[in-house]
Amino acid sequence: MLLSQLSAAASPLSQEQLQKLQGLVAELNPIQQAWVSGYLAANANTAALGGVLGQAAAPAQDAVPLTILYGSQTGNAKGVAAQLEAQAKSRGLDAKLVNMADYKPGNLKKEKFIAVAVSTYGEGEPPEDAENLHEFLVGKKAPKLDGVKIAVLGLGDSSYEFFCQTAIDFEERLQKLGAQSVVARADLDVDYEEQAEAWIASALDAFEPELKAQQAAGGTNVVSAPFGAPQAAHSQYTKQNPFTAEIATAVKITGRDSTKDVRHIEIDLEGSDISYQPGDALGVYFLNDEALVDEVLSTLNIDPQSEVKLGDDAFSVRDALIEKLELTQSYPGFVEKYATATGNEELAKLVTDKAALREYLEARQIFDVIKQNPSEIAAQTLVECCRKQQARLYSIASSQAEVEEEVHLTVGLVEFEAFGEQHFGGCSGFLAHRVEEGTKVKVFSEHNDNFRLPSDDNTPVIMVGPGTGIAPFRAFLQERDAREAEGDNWLFFGNPHFTQDFLYQVEIQGYVKSGLLSRVDLAFSRDQAEKIYVQDRLREKGEEVFAWLEKGAHFYVCGDATRMAKDVHQALLDIVKTYGGKDDEQAEQYLKELRSANRYQKDVY
Repeated sequence: MLLSQLSAAASPLSQEQLQKLQGLVAELNPIQQAWVSGYLAANANTAALGGVLGQAAAPAQDAVPLTILYGSQTGNAKGVAAQLEAQAKSRGLDAKLVNMADYKPGNLKKEKFIAVAVSTYGEGEPPEDAENLHEFLVGKKAPKLDGVKIAVLGLGDSSYEFFCQTAIDFEERLQKLGAQSVVARADLDVDYEEQAEAWIASALDAFEPELKAQQAAGGTNVVSAPFGAPQAAHSQYTKQNPFTAEIATAVKITGRDSTKDVRHIEIDLEGSDISYQPGDALGVYFLNDEALVDEVLSTLNIDPQSEVKLGDDAFSVRDALIEKLELTQSYPGFVEKYATATGNEELAKLVTDKAALREYLEARQIFDVIKQNPSEIAAQTLVECCRKQQARLYSIASSQAEVEEEVHLTVGLVEFEAFGEQHFGGCSGFLAHRVEEGTKVKVFSEHNDNFRLPSDDNTPVIMVGPGTGIAPFRAFLQERDAREAEGDNWLFFGNPHFTQDFLYQVEIQGYVKSGLLSRVDLAFSRDQAEKIYVQDRLREKGEEVFAWLEKGAHFYVCGDATRMAKDVHQALLDIVKTYGGKDDEQAEQYLKELRSANRYQKDVY
């Protein structure tokens, strides 16, 4: 509930106190509000603890908290889990938030209450930090969990076949071990915020009676903070409240004859409080192609100025389609709603065959679905068929230690021919073809604690980043240069052609000359009869790669998850077996231990 909607009857404040509080909060910016919230929470904790200090300690009981486990690829599941923790503590419940990567699976036998928030990526795969726990739950060492209460929430994208598969896996495996779900699993799509809030409330309603009963029996004191748990101050600009920045530079960095179109984008963050670290991503909201929007409206015979509502806000239908809704990335939910709204029997039949529907959508953007299935449909009905546009996340290609109030991106244009027309990705098409210096763009930073440089500047690092996967490693190198890090740096980079596709060639050569880059191995796949990729270069240098790992090197991979990352992983296994004298199982264990120590990290998409 918003403070402005709160009544004295629904709070412990008098009407006069509530009015004073509302007046003060209205004068504060989000950072000041966060500070006041933390101060009041700490003050309340001190007062509450003061009342029990000096009393005889209650005998220790087996009271256990609500353990909230999260596995997150881009930060969304972590955000929901943190929201769950804050809401639990605001109710006076004992809760602890744990990244699955930091959780000891053996502790499962000690748990009584578990909440899981986990994302799915790729072909139904768990995020990097959930892999070990995901695997443990099907192994022989997984304990019986009779009497354990669980709640599972999944985040995914329904445009992919294995929607929320990781959450399904976790719930099924926990239940098979004897755990009992206290609330129905939530499988949430990209537009998940409202449903996540409702699920959190339902889950806590289910957990609360037993948690409070055991806390009372065990003498556990958990102070309820009036505004939730105090939070560290973050940027006021978020996914829900992005910063309107300006494009400073947008240039093509592949050659005229390249088969790829890659753009270097520089965005001015002056006037914001946005900060980021190497390894983080930038969320970018884009504008849909106005010409395509006008074509759709003309096809459907809809007046572009017709007013529509999105939540509580009113827009012209044209503005809504350009600025607010998803029209490029296709997904089954749109076809289902559009078929119902238009009475299209052919589309309705397609919806009943999931395999056929996915094949149909593979070649089409939502623009295509509409243009190929014109119908009489009201403007409001059309926008209700669409989901809200989701920001596209790009690995940041700069370090603030060097570029200060800027952020740089390396963007590969998505383009393909279909139905006699050239098609472009929503955000990449916008950044490649429809922006220029001074164009406004809404952005926010997305922190990625699973892709970080080692804290010790003397630690060597190996970076494997073909194509646009070079982006975070450009940031890594800028950062290590600024920090005058002594650790060795080894880069593996690949692309089709040396003359056309050597991204950031001058910079990389400069780092070699200065000594920052100890080694560079290049794989230009089409410059010789036999195709050569980064995984081939890794195998060629296998003995030295293994020697670097043995002396503590961190190993990073960024780029395509479908093929490249899997091929690099296999090459790494082969290297460990060959030069470490290990069998298949021992090599897998070696890499698992690297991951557990945060020495093997991936940023794949």
